[in-house]
Amino acid sequence: MQEILFDYKLNPTTWAYLSSLLMIGMYFKFHRFWSVRNLDLVALIGISPGLLLIYYGLANHAPGQVQGGYVWLFGISGFFLIRLLIDPIMVRRPLLEPNLSVSGLTFTGVALLVFLMANIVKSPPERLESYLAKQAAPAQPNPGLSFFYQFAGFSSKAMIPVDGTQPEVFRRQEIQVASARSTAILGHLAVVIGMVLVGYRHFDNIHTGVAAATLYLLTFYTSQMTGQVDHVVPAALLVWAVAAYRRPMIAGVLMGIAVSVIYYPWFLLPLWCGFYWRRGVVRFIIGVVLALAIMIAWLAISTGTWETFWPQLRLMLGFRNPLEVVSSGFWAFHEKAFRYPVLAAFVALCCSLALWPPQKNLGTLLSCSAAVMLATQFWHANNGGLYIAWYLPLLILTIFRPNLEDRVALTAVYDLRWPWRRNRAAKIQTAPSTT
Repeated sequence: MQEILFDYKLNPTTWAYLSSLLMIGMYFKFHRFWSVRNLDLVALIGISPGLLLIYYGLANHAPGQVQGGYVWLFGISGFFLIRLLIDPIMVRRPLLEPNLSVSGLTFTGVALLVFLMANIVKSPPERLESYLAKQAAPAQPNPGLSFFYQFAGFSSKAMIPVDGTQPEVFRRQEIQVASARSTAILGHLAVVIGMVLVGYRHFDNIHTGVAAATLYLLTFYTSQMTGQVDHVVPAALLVWAVAAYRRPMIAGVLMGIAVSVIYYPWFLLPLWCGFYWRRGVVRFIIGVVLALAIMIAWLAISTGTWETFWPQLRLMLGFRNPLEVVSSGFWAFHEKAFRYPVLAAFVALCCSLALWPPQKNLGTLLSCSAAVMLATQFWHANNGGLYIAWYLPLLILTIFRPNLEDRVALTAVYDLRWPWRRNRAAKIQTAPSTT
């Protein structure tokens, strides 16, 4: 950006202040000071101090600041986890539109998108992702598709100009870096478009969708981790799975891809199967299995040998003891024995969401999906707490959503049964009661 806007430099602290002021000016409801919306907005702004502590702790080699940053993020995450779990019982949801019109929000969102994407195209400025990239690689990789994490690491490397005197390896590295950064740009575009589509199609309010997407771009986290492919690609898959919830097969395919690349969406399957139980569960499971089969076949073809394929498959499916992984981030500073009750509580939460609440709607699907992906951060071994993009778009959509009690699978999901079976079911539902 400095080649276009001379002396342009925006350090993380300055952007944390500016983004917080913009978020308050655009979304804070001054005439309803004690509303839940304002509390959510303050909590979103509260993520910034934790990220700043980690940023300056890594920059100045101060482990105490880094530890304080992770503790702060865990505290904010704990608040949001409780907020998301009680969201299904919050029936009264008045329409609180932003303080800016849809035209103003659209212009602001497009401008933010251009500036953030420009930071990806150019060598990234000093951001948290830059310091995380300089850290040593974890002793054991994240569960998921190892090729995906290797590809994601290219986005933090420096671009090397190509000329006739350079060897082929440099030319290949430049293609890899450009591909990774292009994927990050497309991932953010997919998240933004998906959030707008959810607001337009499922909330019946384009203003709400644009407001949610703009808030996602305004958050301090998005500016700091813009180029991280392993953050944004799973977020895009989950947002579009929600956007396609009326089509269980498509939602299942998207969920299956997300499961294969980062593993953690496995724990969303009980919730989503519970949502589709009365209609669409078979199609959803077929979609997940089909996507997994395609990804496993691609992995087998790309590895070539059984000795290479089997360890990669075990890693993709998460077949390892999560308590024996060498930790970085929060659990590098605290007693790892505490991960046992945290992991047990997480598994209990995921299993209980298959049964509770018994009548699941789109609002439940949004809030509980965000809760599960947020809860993974409490036991995630590598920089747990920093993968905020995995739940941030769903969290923001939950904050803005209207009452969606009528969006249940039985009425919202497309019925693919034979016409005579659909007519019979409709007659049973509309038949007058004899009692």
